[in-house]
Amino acid sequence: MLDAVTLDQLRTFIAAAEEGSFSAAGRKLRRAQSVVSQTLLNLEAQLGVTLFDRSERYPKLTEAGVALLTEARGVADQMDSFKARARSMKEGLEPELSVAVDVMYPMDGLTRAAGYCREFFPNTPLRIYVEALGGVIRPVIDGVCRIGIVGSLPVIPDELSSEPLIDLLMVTVVAPSHPLAKHKGVISKKLIEKQVQLILTDRTPLSEGRTFGVLSPLTWRLADLGAKHAFLLAGLGWGHMPLHMVNKDIDAGTLMKIKVEGVARDAFLPMHIVYRKDALPGPTGRAFISQLRF
Repeated sequence: MLDAVTLDQLRTFIAAAEEGSFSAAGRKLRRAQSVVSQTLLNLEAQLGVTLFDRSERYPKLTEAGVALLTEARGVADQMDSFKARARSMKEGLEPELSVAVDVMYPMDGLTRAAGYCREFFPNTPLRIYVEALGGVIRPVIDGVCRIGIVGSLPVIPDELSSEPLIDLLMVTVVAPSHPLAKHKGVISKKLIEKQVQLILTDRTPLSEGRTFGVLSPLTWRLADLGAKHAFLLAGLGWGHMPLHMVNKDIDAGTLMKIKVEGVARDAFLPMHIVYRKDALPGPTGRAFISQLRF
């Protein structure tokens, strides 16, 4: 009986667990609720275990259901990867390579990768989107971009696969004219909360309700890292920045590093490559990725 379990049954099981009801799973799968219910009954009969407790208004996963859900997701993901890899082999070179890049990623690494692809894949056009937070992940989820380079949004949705890329060193900086610049040693949370913190804001709802590295209740939100840099130079607030973007300013004395309570001396921002599980990078994409690690 177990050999008769199908991928369709597992996907129905996953959808019902994630959506919280058989009717919602039916809408997601574009099937009648009765079909979803019968599919799950057949699956339970084949497995010999009860996956859902149906005694209340909404079905709840049993202990066995919770345990098997993880396995079902693994099987579905492996099949998606298998089909995506076969599709990329069939397609050959991509007609276009579209990449969404986190604004935090160093531009010299991006230009190196682009130059490499221009030399070895001259007939594959390149399209680059530079965004922050959810603005990097959204185009990949929507299929607008084949590859994403993410970092400022640390939460990666389940529908994406990720590979570790690099760790960027982050520093906390202010202009010499800023009130915090006169303080030596570690600046207390009490003091930092009285000053405006400049932070990046998300153009998408993917980070709604989440805060990353926000320590002050006084915030100015900027959708552009270049604007944040300019505001820091103007002494309009304090904030975290990638070291590679402010190194010259620190050397020139137009910005200075400060130590803040609760922030590690060497704070690193992990960056990842992401792509849809059903749309793996092709030959050009793989070559591009290989040049991003340094």
